[in-house]
Amino acid sequence: MRTDILTITLNPTVDYATSADEVYPDHKLRCSEPHIDPGGGGINVARAVRQLGGQATALIAIGGGSGAQMLQLLALEGVPTVAFQGPGETRLSFSVTDLKANEQYRFVMPGPIWTEKDVERGLTSIDQSTGDGTMVVLSGSQPPGVAKEFPSILAHHVTGRQARLIVDTSGPALFDLVRQTHEAVYVLRMDDAEAEELAGKPLPDRADTAAFARGLVEKGAASNVIVARGADGSVMANREGAWHAVAPRVEVVSKVGAGDSFVGGFALSAARGEGLPDCLKFGVAAAAAACTTAGTQLCDLGVAEGLLEKTVLEEI
Repeated sequence: MRTDILTITLNPTVDYATSADEVYPDHKLRCSEPHIDPGGGGINVARAVRQLGGQATALIAIGGGSGAQMLQLLALEGVPTVAFQGPGETRLSFSVTDLKANEQYRFVMPGPIWTEKDVERGLTSIDQSTGDGTMVVLSGSQPPGVAKEFPSILAHHVTGRQARLIVDTSGPALFDLVRQTHEAVYVLRMDDAEAEELAGKPLPDRADTAAFARGLVEKGAASNVIVARGADGSVMANREGAWHAVAPRVEVVSKVGAGDSFVGGFALSAARGEGLPDCLKFGVAAAAAACTTAGTQLCDLGVAEGLLEKTVLEEI
């Protein structure tokens, strides 16, 4: 089933996932054959949508040989792309699993530095790719040089097209976004640590998280606010109410891509016209499914559907 979803990744990465018998300093560590995936928030959301039975177009900034490799990897996965020229070389990231300790080390590069002209080129590409009613997903880190106001600027750009904007960001960009009113921000998602930093206090219970999320909605930061609580699922609040969804416990192989799988599942369900509580439930199931896969393989549809049947949704 095709859906009109556009994901935006300004700071994509080619992800290498490998393992070593043990990780320790000052020695050459012999690693396993790496698993190579296209990465970056919006790209992973588009990949998750594809793996969950839908389709999304990934709009990405690329550069150099690793940028060409990125497009090839996405083509092999069947993810349609809209690419525009970014500055420098598309970054690389890698994760190494210590097999002895069963611990994972993740190394993330910053990416090339952007100028104001690069941002303008990106916004032009977004404008050209956004149609009436498009669900636009901004996910992942911002490259160095991109102003913290970018999500707010993007919200202004999509307003005239009646597009729905889902934002999953962090740091200064998140803090700037919640200080303003945005009619176009359909969903704002963050994790529990970010929510507590914004709230300036601990949010130990689901009810505390729901009250915080509802406060952001009342301030006009977004129509719906979602806070991920790790193994305790996610809380969503809007003007109609608040809900909590939690998936059954799974054996965690890798948490890489769990958040992006949540956003992919939620966006796909919303694009298909499902009710928002059901979108929350499917997103939580997709995130749990991603935890059962190695490296950056994201979520499996069959596993997500099996977990969905056991995912508990409650009104708070």
